[in-house]
Amino acid sequence: MGIAFLGVFGAIGFARFGYSAILPSMQQALDLSGAAAGSLASWNLGAYMTMALIGGLIAARFGPRVVITIGIGLTAMGMLLTGLSSGLASASAARVLTGLGNGMVLAPSLALLASWFGARQLGLASAVVSSGAALALVTTGPTVPLIIAWGGDDGWRWAWYAFAAVAAFMGVLAGIFLRNRPSAVAAGDPRTQASVFRGFGGIVRSRFAWHLGTVYFLYGFGFITFVTFFQRRLIGDLGFSSVAAGYLFLAMGAASLIFGLAYGVISDRIGRGRALAATLVLQGAAAVILGLRPGMVAVVVAVILFGSGGFSLPGLVGAACGEHFGRTMAAASLGFLTIFIGVGQALGPYLSGLLADGFSSFGPPYMLSASVLFLSAIIAGLLDLPRFCGSHIR
Repeated sequence: MGIAFLGVFGAIGFARFGYSAILPSMQQALDLSGAAAGSLASWNLGAYMTMALIGGLIAARFGPRVVITIGIGLTAMGMLLTGLSSGLASASAARVLTGLGNGMVLAPSLALLASWFGARQLGLASAVVSSGAALALVTTGPTVPLIIAWGGDDGWRWAWYAFAAVAAFMGVLAGIFLRNRPSAVAAGDPRTQASVFRGFGGIVRSRFAWHLGTVYFLYGFGFITFVTFFQRRLIGDLGFSSVAAGYLFLAMGAASLIFGLAYGVISDRIGRGRALAATLVLQGAAAVILGLRPGMVAVVVAVILFGSGGFSLPGLVGAACGEHFGRTMAAASLGFLTIFIGVGQALGPYLSGLLADGFSSFGPPYMLSASVLFLSAIIAGLLDLPRFCGSHIR
């Protein structure tokens, strides 16, 4: 579990949140327009969605260990090449490679836990691993400005080199210490391999997968809207300083590390659906607060509410997949669900941006985010009802 946590921290955390922190300097150095800078994120997301599905199938067939290790390695290489990029074309190619690597890390890491932990511990373990991304959110805030200041004109390149080095080290640890399961049984059972694609067909036809996928789609829409426009809302609309906004963003990640694991424990006790619903209600409440015109105290409350469970929710989804579809198909099922969250994350900023342009404020997009998150909570609450679950696949 610890190695999986570090892998998510070094690969997904740095690749995603490091990009947001480095982008202003990188955009200026490469003379990228706003649209071009946005396209880099789109290339990364598209590659991530594609490989999450393929990576899940590969992990189900050959075992998560090799897939996670290769994925972290590809992510490290992608970040290194991003630092070496000289223009839009090379940066786009590097972000594609980074996204491909990312897609081979999270789903197999969460699926790996289904082989190591029983139902009473699976939620906690999954929340721990997924919170690795939140640790990166905490660390990139203070470290990236220091690296950029130290490196001068090439400081943004050195930041990517540093992230690549950390990720590469995590990949070495994963290759050495990760194990597919606690037993001595090898992962490459031919019967298991032959059943992977038949099992995936069952996932696609599963009512539970589409139900959970709907929750994941709405969460992706609301979550990414909240995170993407957070500093823009505080600085541009509410008059906060950039320093204050940066510290509040850091506090969001800290809240996830401090409180996020509680949702894993709660889900082990009351069920995945109810825990997902509770998490989404708090995120929706945080979005409502940001949609109004809050003062500092209210913003801090919103940050704590959102951060406490927002980053651990993918772990709860991973636990639900492992519990429902079994350890063999856990990675493949989570890879399938990644399509849902990916589409939600693609639509959220675009539609919210249009709404902000129309109202000349990011208040309405936050209200939209809140509405979507509350709807997701209602749908998630139905997951624990037997008639909504469908049959299990083992």
